[in-house]
Amino acid sequence: MQYFLDLAKRVLDGHSPSPAEQKRLADLPCSQISRLFPGSAVLRRNFSGSTISVCSITNAKSGRCSEDCAFCAQSARYLSRTESYPLKDPLELADMGKRNAAMGVERFSVVTSGRGLSPDEVQNVATAVQDMAARGVHACASLGVLAKEQLDLLKKAGLKRYHHNLETAPGFFSRICTTHDFSLRVHTVRAAREAGLSVCSGAVFGLGESDAHVLELALVLKELDVDAVPVNFLVPVTGTPLENANYLSPYRCLKIIAILRYMLPHKEIIVCGGRMENLGVFHPLIFLAGASGVMTGNYLTRSGRSIKEDLQLIKDLGLVPE
Repeated sequence: MQYFLDLAKRVLDGHSPSPAEQKRLADLPCSQISRLFPGSAVLRRNFSGSTISVCSITNAKSGRCSEDCAFCAQSARYLSRTESYPLKDPLELADMGKRNAAMGVERFSVVTSGRGLSPDEVQNVATAVQDMAARGVHACASLGVLAKEQLDLLKKAGLKRYHHNLETAPGFFSRICTTHDFSLRVHTVRAAREAGLSVCSGAVFGLGESDAHVLELALVLKELDVDAVPVNFLVPVTGTPLENANYLSPYRCLKIIAILRYMLPHKEIIVCGGRMENLGVFHPLIFLAGASGVMTGNYLTRSGRSIKEDLQLIKDLGLVPE
């Protein structure tokens, strides 16, 4: 335990974990995960104090995605029985953002399925973002691969943050997706940064990746200098290639969060989809492991915890929702 606490203190002083220290993080048995907590908690408190960020999303356009990401319920290549519908009306999206903000959510994101959006669809999202910004809502978006002029349009409309997950480590990506490569995802993250947007980029864990892959991903995110790292835990979907995946335990979920905190001490680490299904009664320990935020409400194709429940949990733990 003292080893990892000392490592955390060195990280606070600007030290980046060496390859040997990274290996020690990766090799720690999940049964000994509590040894990481003193250090991860110190790092989280240094980053955000007692404050926990709270965000939410809406599935603004669902299904019929052309890509073959092996975990995704929205791929048109799999028989997952996920509902499909076109982009929602801009006024409806703006009203949803306002309602979520009124309930205590800091950021609200418009998320769409597919490789990207048409120019008309991007314009409709920009209209919704402009409406939300006028109402004081911190608007985010996750719209796939966009051109620079589209990102510029969204920023001008008032978009604060663009989300684009890397999905998994570069060394594991080809086992998860074959319709595009890892470099395209990196290019999109860089394009959003170059447009002057805050960038949110993370992954889905539990796909079969190793803890060494978690470290590999963390190093890429560090190099890209993203602002926030969403952490999703796989909930297997019937009809997808990973429908029988069983790679996660509550302890492994907590270990993943802790590794990311040691490697990315100054970044927002937001625990998102699959947290309740995979962590169960261990769920409140995410903040001890280093998480500084949660995504609340419903997810893309699954129900989540209510905003009220999550805000109460944060307060019960002596923390403060941002």
